[in-house]
Parts: sequence; C-alpha cells; structure tokens
Amino acid sequence: MSLRESDLKQEPACTINRLGNYLWSDLPDENKWADCVHCGMCLESCPTYEQTGQEQHSPRGRVHLIKSVAEGKLEVNEAFADPVFACLDCRACTTACPADVDVGGLIEEARGQIRQALPLTGWKGAVSRFFLEGVFPHPSRLHLLSSLLKFYQKSGLQKVARKTRLINIMPKHLVEMEAILPKVKQPVRKKYKHAGVIKAKGETRRTVALLTGCVMDVMFSDINEATINVLTRNGNDVIIPQNQTCCGALHVHAGDRETGRKLAKQNIEAFKDVDRVIVNAAGCGCMLKEYPELFREDPKWREKAEKFSSKVEDISKYLHDTGYEKPKAEIKTRITYHDACHLAHGQGVRQEPRDILLSIPGVEMVHMPNADRCCGSAGIYNITHPEMAEAVLQSKMQNVPEDVEIISMGNPGCMLQMAMGVLKYGRNQKIVHTVQLLDWAYQKEDSLKEVK
Repeated sequence: MSLRESDLKQEPACTINRLGNYLWSDLPDENKWADCVHCGMCLESCPTYEQTGQEQHSPRGRVHLIKSVAEGKLEVNEAFADPVFACLDCRACTTACPADVDVGGLIEEARGQIRQALPLTGWKGAVSRFFLEGVFPHPSRLHLLSSLLKFYQKSGLQKVARKTRLINIMPKHLVEMEAILPKVKQPVRKKYKHAGVIKAKGETRRTVALLTGCVMDVMFSDINEATINVLTRNGNDVIIPQNQTCCGALHVHAGDRETGRKLAKQNIEAFKDVDRVIVNAAGCGCMLKEYPELFREDPKWREKAEKFSSKVEDISKYLHDTGYEKPKAEIKTRITYHDACHLAHGQGVRQEPRDILLSIPGVEMVHMPNADRCCGSAGIYNITHPEMAEAVLQSKMQNVPEDVEIISMGNPGCMLQMAMGVLKYGRNQKIVHTVQLLDWAYQKEDSLKEVK
C-alpha cells in the first residue's frame, strides 16, 4: 500500500458531509432532534435520570449534547461519549414524548460517530472485537460456544468452580451472571439443519420463517423449540434459513454500525423468499424492524430493508392477530408480566402477550407496577455498565409482586437479568417466556388426552 493510500485510509469516511464536529458518514439525523423542545416530559421515564438526577443522563440532556456537537459547540470526546453510552436505549422516553422524538435512533447514530472517532483500545477493544466480530456473526462459533458451556455444566467443572470459589476470580457482576446461567441444550438451528420445512401439525394455513437468534439459540434453545411447537400446532409450516445470522442489535448498540449493516444485508437476503419472519426476542425484532434506518444513505438497500422489515413480527403478536388454538388444559399459577423495552416501546406490543397468558385456563395475572420500566439488561449493558444496571434492576425488582410464582416476558436478555434479580433479592419466582407457558399448556392437554 502506498503512503498516499494509507493516509486516505486513516481520514474520516466523509468529510464533505460533515455536520459540525461529526466528521464521518452516517451522520446523526437533524430531523430527529428538530421537534425536541426540552419540555421535560421524558424525565420521569428515564432509568438513568432516575438514578443520577443529572441532566446529561436524561433524554433531553442527551439530545441537547448530540445537537451541540452538530452545531460545533462540543467535541466528540470522552465527556460526550459517557452520557451517550450510559443510555440504556430503552425507548421509554419516545413513548413519553408528545412529539415522538426518536432519542434511541439519535443515540445509536451518535455512538456510531463516537466509535469511529474514539475506537475502543486495550483489553476492552480486544474483548469487544472477539465477541462482536469473532463470535456472534458466525453460527458455527456460536454452536462451539454452546458446546463448551454445555460441557462446563455437565462435566462437573461448574460444580468445582463454585465449590472451590475459583469462580470468584471474575468480576462480581460476571459471577452473578454465571450463577443464573440456564442449562444449555442443543441449538435449534443445529438440530434442524437438514430439516428443510418443519411441517404443521394438521392442515397448513401459513408458512413462516423463524429467526433463531444468537443468545436465544445458545442459552434458550428450549424457547426456540417451544416457538416451533406452538407455530406448527397452529397450522404453520416453519422454515429455518441456514444462511441467517445475528440480527446486529448488539453491534449497532455498541456503535459498530458498519458490521450491523453487513449482518442486516445477510439477513435480508436469507429471508427474501419468505412472507413472514417470526421473532421471539424483543431486541432482535426491534432491530430487524429498524433495518431501514441503517440504510438511510443507500436507496437500493433501504428499499430492500423496508420490504424485509414489513415481514417481521413478534411471536405473540403473530399468534394474537392470525388466531391460535386456545389451550384447554389448566395451569394453575399466579403470574406477572414484564414488558421488555424493545417489545413495548420499540414495537408497540403490549396487550397481545397478556391476552395469550390469560387465555390459558388457571392462569391468574397479577399487575406489575411500571411493568414497562427497563430491567437493566439492555443487550450487554449489564456487562459494560454493571453498577448502573444493578441500580436499575433493584428499582425493577421493587415493582415485582412477591406473591407470584412466575414472571413472564418476551426477551432473552430480560430473562437473564430478571433471573439475577430473583436470585439476588431472595425471591423464588420462575422466569418464563410467554410462548413457553402456552406450549406447556398444549403439552399438558396432549398428555391428558393420552391418559384417557
């Protein structure tokens, strides 16, 4: 490579379209802050403002900072990066905003600028690259990770690590996360690798494709299995495209929008021949629906992304809207429901999962105050910002009714975080995905028929 080529490589991607002190392409969208009048309606909805009381950690404060950089009043530096990355990106502020200001979109665009100007270095950079670039985009490596975790749990290594307290060499928040790891099973994508189409039980009404996800298929493959069972039970042929990949949410949240675009392109192509893409992870579903945002400067791919995102639907909304068999077997239990941020605020899906749970005979629903308040998971926020995540979780657990047996939700990150809360605060509730409970009701109904 010549010196001139090398120099060009190191310059900002697009200095012609710079906006104030944002020097790179894929600039924050001025239209997103245009309607913000700093009225303060967002303040009470923000978990980080609740904890700190600091203006820069409020939605309107962050919008002001992002706008100030665009106006050349502030630099893209660590002082700017801290409040932008301290945001949970829970979208509650947009729900509260009378003008629907897309704070989450601004935050993600600003993070993209920050990570190009201030890339992670040292061990943080190495860990970030290892997982975001080396693991999550590669299904075979995810399956290897799944096998390693399964071996760790079944070989006795987990018991030894806990008994000898060797596990305590890790940071406190990682020790707590290890304590609530679910039992790892075979990933659904690997199990059905050569299945082609998983046929409906009975007459086929529709054909859908399932996004298996990363964390969901490694940590919660039983939820993917339950999703397939419920879909086929209700007349759906299910396709699992083998060329699908990570949705890219973790990458976009971390400021790596370029990798997010690469993953988005792969998924758009992988699902191009299907009419419906079913998702059982709220964060993934929200990301898939927001793919057009990643291609604002690319009309060709934006059109493809818009077509793709129109196919995406959360499993609870899909079942609710297309009709599903109401279970007849009784599951007698008291349950409360937690709204995952990217399902309630990101996709506007609130009542559908509740209706599904209430359709199960014997289920008693107990209201959770502030059910749509963030639990502190926020992708990998509980790893990158453990102290704030713990404070947000504590606030969340204060709202969880104590006299329930089950806490239901629709997102794997929330499930891990809430399981940590149950353990940490001496509760004994079970953490269950909405579709799991419906599947259990179906299974119980079938077993009762066999007995007769």
